[in-house]
Amino acid sequence: MSCIEQMKYKLYLERTSFKEAREYIEKNSEEVYYVDPGYKLFKDYYIIGVPPVAMGVRGKEMLFTYVKPCHGTFVMGIDSEEEIARLRENEAEKIKKSLMKGGPKGKADSGPAPASFADIYKK
Repeated sequence: MSCIEQMKYKLYLERTSFKEAREYIEKNSEEVYYVDPGYKLFKDYYIIGVPPVAMGVRGKEMLFTYVKPCHGTFVMGIDSEEEIARLRENEAEKIKKSLMKGGPKGKADSGPAPASFADIYKK
C-alpha cells in the first residue's frame, strides 16, 4: 500500500498535540498499549510521536496517532482485526487498564513510579 490515507479510516481528532491525542486514545479505548516511536503498523507505516505513544483497541477498531507533515497530528481509527492481534501479541506486557467505564481490564503496571528522569532509563 502506498499511503495510509487510501485505507478506510475514521478521523477522531485533527491537528492536535501528541498529548491530546494520547489522552483521547486512553479515554476512548477498551485496551491501551504504549509503543515506542517507530513501531511498524500495517506492514508499511511507522508510528511517529513523543513517548509514550498510545495505541488503542475499541472492538474491531484500532486507534492511533498519525502525523502528516505540515498538517499536524491526527487520531485515526481503522478496522483491522489482523493488526489488533499483532499488537496484542507483540505488546501484551504493556497493556494498561482501560479508562472507559465497563471496558475490559488489562494488567496495570505494578511498582513504584520513577523518582527521577534518570530512573526511567535504568532498565
